[in-house]
Amino acid sequence: MAIHTDISQEIRRLTEERKAVILAHNYQVPEVQDVADFTGDSLGLSQAAARTDAEVIVFCGVHFMAETASILCPGKTVLLPDLEAGCSLAATITADELRQWKAEHPTAVVVSYVNTTAEVKAESDYCCTSANAAKVVQAIPPDREVLFLPDLYLGDYVARVTGRKNIRVWPGECHVHAGIRPGHFHEALRLHPDAGEIFIHPECGCTTNCIAFAQDTPELQNRIHILSTSGMIRRSAASAAKKFIVATETGILYPLQKGSPDKTFVPLKADAVCEYMKRITLEKVLRSLQEMVFEIKVPEGVAARARTAIRRMLELA
Repeated sequence: MAIHTDISQEIRRLTEERKAVILAHNYQVPEVQDVADFTGDSLGLSQAAARTDAEVIVFCGVHFMAETASILCPGKTVLLPDLEAGCSLAATITADELRQWKAEHPTAVVVSYVNTTAEVKAESDYCCTSANAAKVVQAIPPDREVLFLPDLYLGDYVARVTGRKNIRVWPGECHVHAGIRPGHFHEALRLHPDAGEIFIHPECGCTTNCIAFAQDTPELQNRIHILSTSGMIRRSAASAAKKFIVATETGILYPLQKGSPDKTFVPLKADAVCEYMKRITLEKVLRSLQEMVFEIKVPEGVAARARTAIRRMLELA
C-alpha cells in the first residue's frame, strides 16, 4: 500500500507538470480508479474527454476508448498506458465487414456501439453507448432500417425496448458479458433471495431471458434494472435497498461499494473479469506520464468521419 501511495503521489505530480488529466473506466483496478481525475462508463468518459482543457489525456481503459478521445480532441495528446489493452467486442467487426453489410442494405442507418474501432465508427451514422442506445435508435425515423453493431445482446435489448421490427443486429459479443448466462442469474437469486435489486448490463448474455422471466414473475418486476455501469452507481446510491446482485464485469463492484459503503453488492458471476481492462496498472500509468507513451492518434481522414457519429451520440446523451 505504501508503494501504491508513493506511485500515486508521483502520478499526481506529473499530471500537474504535463497539464494532464487521467480518465478511468469503471472496470479498472481500484488503485487506478483512485488516482483518476474522472471515472465513468464509456459515455461519461467520452463527455469528459470532449470538455477537458488538459493538454494530455491519459486514458485508463481500452484501445477504442483512447481512439474516441483522440477523435474528439484532435489537438491533444492521448496516451494509453498499455497498447495490449484491446477489446474482444470491438474485434468482432471490421470496417470492411461493415462496408459489405452496408452494401447489402444501402438505405439502412448504421448505429455502432462505442465499443468499435475508429474505422468502424467512420463508416457509421451514429454511435451509442449502453446508456443511450435505445434513445439513439428511437431518434431514427421508424420507417428506416437500422443496422446495429456489434453487440448481439445489446442489439436484442434495444429491439425489445424500442419495439422496432426493422433492426438488424450484428452477431458480435463481449467475451466477458456473453459468459453471464441465465443459469448464473437463477443461481444468484437462489443464493441471495434477500437482494432488493438486480442490476444487469445490457451486454450480458442473460439480459433478454431475465426480462422475460421478470415479466412472468411479479415479485421481480420492480427489482430488475437494465443499466449502464454509471447507471448502476447512480441507482444504488438512490435506492432504499441494502443488497444488490450485479451482472457485469466485476470491476464495477469497487465504485459501487465506494459510493454506497453501507450496502452489499454481490457479483452475479464472480469470475466475470476482463483481462484487457486489468492490463493497466499504476506502474504503467506512471510510465505513461514519464515517457509520454503510448500515444493514440487517429488519422484525420478517419477521425473527421467518425467524429460526426460520436457527436450525434453525445447530443443524444
